[in-house]
Amino acid sequence: MRRAVCPGSFDPVTNGHLDIISRASRLYDEVVVAVLINKNKKSLFTVDERAGMISEVTKEYGNVRVDTFYGLTVDYCKEQDIPVIVRGLRAVSDYEYELQMAQMNHRIAGIETLFMATNPEYAFLSSSLMKEVVKFGGDASGLVPDLVHDRLVDRLREG
Repeated sequence: MRRAVCPGSFDPVTNGHLDIISRASRLYDEVVVAVLINKNKKSLFTVDERAGMISEVTKEYGNVRVDTFYGLTVDYCKEQDIPVIVRGLRAVSDYEYELQMAQMNHRIAGIETLFMATNPEYAFLSSSLMKEVVKFGGDASGLVPDLVHDRLVDRLREG
């Protein structure tokens, strides 16, 4: 069985993330979306909320599973016997950072990285940008799944 992981914080998941997850699901028998538990970063949504939203918006794929992890992605890959990390690239600046990470991951664990060019329709998207747009009353509909949009608006209007 060919397996890959799509790791990230997904705070929140965007349509750009879903584009990469969807495309990876057509290439691999199983894609694990691994939601990072980052104890040093204050997230808008808890790891369980993020994992739940991703599970909900990826349930149509059938071969996508959502999990959470803490630590190095390569350690997670070794524990789960997953040989490939899938990463989306939005811009040249992403490539420089991601290439360094891919080379380190290969060096320390023999894990391969597959880079996917992001659909140009989503190249400007980031979770941080979506939070900022909604926080200041902007419209992020169509840039995140409807379920995520509703929860994002509710959460940012609470505080």
